[in-house]
Amino acid sequence: MNIDMITAAAERARGHIRRTPLLSSPFLDDIAGRRVLVKPECLQHTGSFKARGAWSAVSALEPTQLQAGVIAFSSGNHAQGVAHAAREHGASAVIIMPSDAPRAKIDNTRGLGAEVVLYDRATEDRDEIGERMAAERGLTLIKPFDDPQVIAGQGTTGLEIAEQADEAGVDTADVLVCCGGGGLTSGIALALEAKAPGLRPRPAEPEGFDDVARSLAVGSIQRNPRLTGSICDAIITPQPGNLTFPIMARLCGPGVTVTEDQALHAMALAFHRLKLVLEPGGAVALAAALFRPEAVQGDAVIAVASGGNVDADLFASALARFAP
Repeated sequence: MNIDMITAAAERARGHIRRTPLLSSPFLDDIAGRRVLVKPECLQHTGSFKARGAWSAVSALEPTQLQAGVIAFSSGNHAQGVAHAAREHGASAVIIMPSDAPRAKIDNTRGLGAEVVLYDRATEDRDEIGERMAAERGLTLIKPFDDPQVIAGQGTTGLEIAEQADEAGVDTADVLVCCGGGGLTSGIALALEAKAPGLRPRPAEPEGFDDVARSLAVGSIQRNPRLTGSICDAIITPQPGNLTFPIMARLCGPGVTVTEDQALHAMALAFHRLKLVLEPGGAVALAAALFRPEAVQGDAVIAVASGGNVDADLFASALARFAP
């Protein structure tokens, strides 16, 4: 993995992937006690940053691979990203999703033309299912984070952050990234290393599912003791990736964790102050910026709001509970 792969992915994405802005609010600055800049990937195609990695991976396939079709496993955001990219390239897509994924994500993935295969994430192994079905049907497997082209696509977020932070006069800051398996975090880390070395990537995770933070702390890959039971479903993975972890270990600062309540509060604040719709997993980086100020260094912090695919009832509950 290197910066050349990321810039190549950016070229292939030109005209197909949105360049999301860097937003701010004095109300959020007051809460955090420092300048807060928010990168709203919830505004991306399919509602999350996953559209970047999916487009990168699908657009790099050979014509014969596109003709045969692709397969992916995901709780919803990578699912929709791959389904969208496959449809735009005229390829079929099979998506393996946990049966407890938010209904909106399952319905949206089907709506994008993909065949959805449900599994029990507590008792079944999605990697095994994906590799078996790929072999049986001759499909190309596009993993959600441990894939070089996916990492390169997510790294285009970092290219934009580097340019936009410079425009905002920020050359030194922690960059908090909602982190599951580490595809977005490691891609951003590689881009910032090359383009904005004063910006330090930091993974943000929900309490109880902080495998990346624990892995970084001890220097080896650690697993989550459980894989269900969090509203932050978008970033719940078994463990960091074999490709992503060495990148994060080399380039990232310590991980930061937040509570579910803090994620819900960040969702409400993002809506009221920035008019953004975030899902819980997509709000943990903003929650860390706002409610874990002691864990962040510098006069400014950048938070990546990674996704906004939230069920209406949960979103309404967050707004009602945390009114401004």
